[in-house]
Amino acid sequence: MAATLPATPFEPAKKMERSTPQGRPPERRRVAPWADKLFSLLTHGAAWLTLSLLAAIIISLFVGAAPAIKEFGLGFLWSTEWDPVQEKFGGLVMIYGTLMTSFIALLIAVPVSFGIALFLTELSPGWLKRPLGIAIELLAAVPSIVYGMWGLLVFGPVLATYVQAPLQSLFDGIPYLGALVSGPPVGIGILSAGIILAIMIIPFIAAVMRDVFDVTPPMLKESAYALGSTTWEVVSGVVLPYTKTGVVGGIMLGLGRALGETMAVTFVIGNFNQLDSLSLFQAANSITSALANEFAEAGAGLHQASLIYLGLVLFFITFVVLALSKLLLSRLKRNEGTRT
Repeated sequence: MAATLPATPFEPAKKMERSTPQGRPPERRRVAPWADKLFSLLTHGAAWLTLSLLAAIIISLFVGAAPAIKEFGLGFLWSTEWDPVQEKFGGLVMIYGTLMTSFIALLIAVPVSFGIALFLTELSPGWLKRPLGIAIELLAAVPSIVYGMWGLLVFGPVLATYVQAPLQSLFDGIPYLGALVSGPPVGIGILSAGIILAIMIIPFIAAVMRDVFDVTPPMLKESAYALGSTTWEVVSGVVLPYTKTGVVGGIMLGLGRALGETMAVTFVIGNFNQLDSLSLFQAANSITSALANEFAEAGAGLHQASLIYLGLVLFFITFVVLALSKLLLSRLKRNEGTRT
């Protein structure tokens, strides 16, 4: 053991370094040179494997959708006809259903998630913060098919009885609002699917917002409170500017989950391949539900190629959303750098 020199009142105790008999410091054991090379090869291989898998998915989608792309071209994107018997396919109904349900889900989930994260970090008493946070995180562990069954058997009838029917009687005869809530009061459709998606993505967005809110230095918040700021002023003037990059990332995470959700949407959207009106209660279809319902029964040919074409469109939509979020995050970071 190394001997310890006595400490002076102005100098802490120091440990004497043991030296070799020749007066040279001991040499550290060197790792075999092949270990670093092997580690470098493994990490590079993992990175290239990810890129290779992504390229393979894109190529397989293009190859599978090639007959539909050759037959319908870009007109597939704005055609509403979907008739497997006559082999006429268009993806506008599914694309509209996917985008509309995701938009409704974000419209509901973002304010609710923000309120949950704000309550957990700023307003919640200590005894409630941990169990409430665990309960919100447990919502993310519920299987999507359970959400779909609950939405079809429980939430759908409640929505039809207490929301859809009263709204239809209230807005009856009003030109635009009446059309927005028209349709048979059965409790399934675009609004129902959007609300179920919102319930599913709230745990993800709320968990990310809570974590990034906790990252804010306490000194900044305490200084703002000391100057007489209210809780909302602290959140809007201190917490959000400091954590806006993480907040945007959490919202994009929820949007990606909403775009790719399959089973819950399949249960409650209605699986109707026609776009009769723009009503929120109208039964519709989404890309994921169309793939889940029809891909197993689709024969080789235009039907299967059109479904793969829908998968390619969904991949492109997700890619565009992620690319835009990356650009937004980089711009936010650049603005923060210029301010500092």
